[in-house]
Amino acid sequence: MGKIRRGGFIITWHLGDHLPIHVHVYKNQKLVCRWMLYEGKELSGKASKKLIKIIEDLKDEGIFEELEKLK
Repeated sequence: MGKIRRGGFIITWHLGDHLPIHVHVYKNQKLVCRWMLYEGKELSGKASKKLIKIIEDLKDEGIFEELEKLK
């Protein structure tokens, strides 16, 4: 499992989770959305433009590198 805090969000991921490859995003301890990393859209919930930018920045930084190996 991975976990990172950024911009008021907590983003988690599980290597053994179901497909498609996605992350779980929380704010104030509530699930905001599940974001499909490689499709670039929500699996559930609603992502703000701010959240989408944060996720794209994290991808660029290589934070989700271990998930990329599952692709």
